[in-house]
Amino acid sequence: MSDAPGLHGRLPASFTAPGSSSFSDFLRVAAPDLLPQDRTLPPGAVVDAPHGTTIVAVTHATGVVMAGDRRATMGNVIAQRDIEKVFPADEYSVVGIAGTAGLAIEMVRLFQVELEHYEKLEGSVLSLDGKANRLSAMIRGNLGMAMQGLAVVPLFAGFDLERGAGRIFSYDVTGGRYEEHSFHSVGSGSVFARSALKKRYRDDVSESDAVALAVDALYDAADDDSATGGPDLTRKIYPVVMTVTDEGLRRLSDDEVGEVVQTVVDARMTRPGG
Repeated sequence: MSDAPGLHGRLPASFTAPGSSSFSDFLRVAAPDLLPQDRTLPPGAVVDAPHGTTIVAVTHATGVVMAGDRRATMGNVIAQRDIEKVFPADEYSVVGIAGTAGLAIEMVRLFQVELEHYEKLEGSVLSLDGKANRLSAMIRGNLGMAMQGLAVVPLFAGFDLERGAGRIFSYDVTGGRYEEHSFHSVGSGSVFARSALKKRYRDDVSESDAVALAVDALYDAADDDSATGGPDLTRKIYPVVMTVTDEGLRRLSDDEVGEVVQTVVDARMTRPGG
């Protein structure tokens, strides 16, 4: 009988060897084929994959809010009307995706495991800056795919337990990390969303006001960007909205978001431009 590891109940050496607290580093040794960045397209290949679009984040007096529209596009076609682009990273942080939807969702799942793996091994939670840096490394690892047209550009935000405030981080396709202040947006409709936030944001807004600002900005993005989906009152498809405070992360229910959406839509009936 073969003496290959695992046939007699023994773990492979990669599972017991000392290493770093990074799950990505472990995966690179144990199963490198599972890392998104280790996959390459055949020369000349063109992939027409669904893309996610607009994500916005707004800091408020007690934390930060992140919201994302629900549309995924593939060329000029709506690939999905109710895709979710905003996910919890851990108890105190949230990540939104823009770019190639399949790769982005896979990266988010790996990021979630990365943070949980670190916490289990080290017995402590990474700082918010540490989380932002880990995500930066993952994006940098995807550069090869980005150069082939499959870019992933997330938006990361969370509550900094050390500073006692909400913070926002944006990235470029090379993994460059930039801290944003007050608000930010990524995706094809981001220029319209940021323009809306620039006019309406005020310092020390409340959590409820930040939610309204985020939903309003997504409405403006959908008004001018065909790849951004506006609120669908008929199908009851509303933006995904999450808020993070010192009490942790919470996803707003459809009923809560629906009330905000209805208020925004009613206001636009008399003032279409906002």
